[in-house]
Amino acid sequence: MVEMSSVQVGDWLPTHHFTIDRLDLIRYCGASGDFNVIHWSDRAAEAAGLPDVIAHGMLTMARSVNGVVAWAGDPSAVVEYGVRFVRPVVVPVDGSDTVTVEAEVVERIDERTVRVALDVRVGDDAVLGRAEAVVRR
Repeated sequence: MVEMSSVQVGDWLPTHHFTIDRLDLIRYCGASGDFNVIHWSDRAAEAAGLPDVIAHGMLTMARSVNGVVAWAGDPSAVVEYGVRFVRPVVVPVDGSDTVTVEAEVVERIDERTVRVALDVRVGDDAVLGRAEAVVRR
């Protein structure tokens, strides 16, 4: 758990990595009610012009903030979070490429609150843009 009074603009959080596999997609379909076939059918994804099935954008968004949550020490410390969806995470049968999340404190809002910018990529390609979280402890 981070002590907010010691956090400075320019501090980097620990880098967070994750992958998404087909079982994650099935679980997310059930939990979210989003059964769009591009998330689980190879044929449908191919027919839509995709290289393979893709992760739900909201699943990618949720998994991307986990490093910030771990750093803050409490999920309720993330009081705002927003992103732009730039590129989907492709999930072939053997699992996605590694998603890497680097995060930097970019603003001190007050004594207890900071804004963190997230850079979310698969390889050199951004998958989320304008990803920012406000953390208050």
